[in-house]
Amino acid sequence: MKRESQQLLTVAEAANRLGLKECTIRRRILERTIVYVKNGRSVRIPVEAVDELIASGWRDPIEV
Repeated sequence: MKRESQQLLTVAEAANRLGLKECTIRRRILERTIVYVKNGRSVRIPVEAVDELIASGWRDPIEV
């Protein structure tokens, strides 16, 4: 992933966009399973990281 993201989300915004709780996003940050930017005490998640997470879970329906 490029490190030139123009848009960063707060933990709350990322959780809302993914339909998860904030504590889940914070756990993924602690486990380092999601890309994040830390500036002092502030933690931000690039929009691209959230989009990538959504895309990795995408499953097409099975033709019956």
